[in-house]
This record gives sequence, structure tokens and C-alpha cells, in this order.
Amino acid sequence: MKHAARQIHVPDRAEPERLDQEISRMPGHLIRRMHQASQAIFDNHVSAGGFDLTSVQFAALTVIASQPGLDQASLARELSFDRATTGGVIDRLENKHLIRREVSATDRRARLLYLEAEGERVMQSVLPLAREAQSDMVSALTAQERALFLELLAKALGHAGEQTRTSRSA
Repeated sequence: MKHAARQIHVPDRAEPERLDQEISRMPGHLIRRMHQASQAIFDNHVSAGGFDLTSVQFAALTVIASQPGLDQASLARELSFDRATTGGVIDRLENKHLIRREVSATDRRARLLYLEAEGERVMQSVLPLAREAQSDMVSALTAQERALFLELLAKALGHAGEQTRTSRSA
């Protein structure tokens, strides 16, 4: 038995469109799909180089490499992750012998993060692959479009991030 496609009346529009056409222009849907694509592109580049490293682990390594001795709580803020998620990322990086944690001499509760020699080697090898992946993610855009896309994405994220911080504190 065939079911007829159900049309939902969308008020305040001169010509209602199919909802599946509308969703293809919704920012949230497109951002989610681009995130999926970007993850796959990153994973393909990095795994093709022989590395077992997620984009979040790479981000953490990048921040630790840039700020040796950063504490875990500060890393969580830098990555915009909660402390529990960041703790799991740190555990996995430590188990891979890419980083080490040291108890802070000034605050026994704080754990300071440093790259191990293997972490430095992995960063040097993965960084070009990650850069290639980033380029591939926006390869359909001209250089001018890429610059505008990144500028607009940062602007939208800044506003959306502010909205989420405000709603969480309310």
C-alpha cells in the first residue's frame, strides 16, 4: 500500500515548500553535515599517514605543544570542552605515550601537560596532514571565498558561543 507524501502547511509563506528542501538550507543541518565531512576528511588524511589520532586529540596536542605546562582545566577551556571529556582525551594521549601529566608544584590539584618526545614526533608528522585536510575541506572555494567563509564562520560561532554561555549561566 502506497502512502501519499504528507504536506505540512507552513504559514506565513506565499508558496509553501517541501520541508526536505527547506532543511537543505538550514544552517544547523549544513553545519552538522560539514562537521561530518570534515571529520571524515581529517580521519582519512591522518590514517593514510599511518596515525591513530582523532581531530580532538590533535587539537589537544596542538594546544599542549604551543603552551607546555598548561593545566588540564585550561586545556578544556581552550578546546571548548567540559573537563570530563578533556580528561578522557588526555587519558588516551597519555596511554599512547604522546603526553605526560605532572602535578603542579604550586597547586597539588592541578595537572600540568607536556608533550613527550613521541608526541613531538607525531605532531611534526601529523601537522602537514592536518593542514592538507583543512585545505581539502574548503577546496571548492576560491581563496577569497575561503577567507570570507572563515571570517563569517568565526563571527557566527562567536555569537552562537555567546548565546550558549548566556543560556547555560541563566
